[in-house]
Amino acid sequence: MQKYISSLQNPLVKELVLLKEKSRNRRKKGVFLLEGVREIQLAIKGDYVIEQLVICKDICSLEALQEIQETPHQILAVSTEVYKKLAYRETTEGIIAVVQSKTHTLDSLVLKRSTPLLLVAESPEKPGNIGALLRTADAANVDAILIANPKSDLYNPNTIRSSVGCVFTTQIGTGSTEEILAYLKKNNISIYAAALHKNATPYYKQDFTKPTAIAVGTEATGLTNNWLENARQKIIIPMRGKIDSMNVSVAASILLFEATRQRDFQTQNQV
Repeated sequence: MQKYISSLQNPLVKELVLLKEKSRNRRKKGVFLLEGVREIQLAIKGDYVIEQLVICKDICSLEALQEIQETPHQILAVSTEVYKKLAYRETTEGIIAVVQSKTHTLDSLVLKRSTPLLLVAESPEKPGNIGALLRTADAANVDAILIANPKSDLYNPNTIRSSVGCVFTTQIGTGSTEEILAYLKKNNISIYAAALHKNATPYYKQDFTKPTAIAVGTEATGLTNNWLENARQKIIIPMRGKIDSMNVSVAASILLFEATRQRDFQTQNQV
C-alpha cells in the first residue's frame, strides 16, 4: 500500500524540500531530487540508483509511471499542494525521484577510445552554465567532462534542468586543478587551453585528432596560469565584432565541434 502525504508540515516533506533547496543536505544524505520522466529514464540508463518515487496522482498519468516501472523503488503519493512545493519546474509531469548521487572521482572514469576527447571546465560557478556545458559535452560525444575546483553542485536542480538530463549521459570527473592536470599527464592527453592571450593561435589550426583535452575557464577571469603553463597550445576563437569573448558554453561548443569535425574527416579518409 502506498503511503500518502497531504501536509506540508510532514517531516518527510520538509526533508525533501531541503534536498531540493540545499546542496549541503544533498551532500550529507548522498541523494538528490530528480523531476520528470525523461530525466529519470536518462538517470537509470546512466546506472543511477532510484531510491524512491514521489508522485501526485492528480498530475502523473499511469502511462508516465509505467515508463519507469521496471526499476525497483518505493512509491510515495502526495497531494497537489505538497507536490508543487517539491517541484522545481513550472511545467511538470507529477513525478519526482529520490536518486543516489555519484562521487565522480577521476579514478572511476573509463576512457574507451584510444584517442579520447575531453572537456575541462575550471571553476564553473553558475548552475546554468554547468548544465549548458554538460549538454554540449553530450552533443559532441566527449569521453568525459572534467570539472576542476567545482564551485556549484552538480545536482543543483537548475544544473539538471539546463542540462536537459545530460548530467546523466556523459562521464563526469571532478577534482582540483592539480589532480586533473596529473590525470591528463598520466593518460598522455594534450591540453588545449582557450585563452585571450597574445601567444594563442586560432583553434582551427590545431590538430585535435590525438588524445585531447579542451580547457575553458570562467567568463570573468578565464583559465588560471596552471592551465596556461601546462597546455600544449593556447587557442583562441577569433572575434569579428566589438567584443573579445563569448559565453563559455558557446565557446566550448565551437571548440568541441571543430574537434569532432576533424575526427570525422580523418575517419572518412581512412575508409
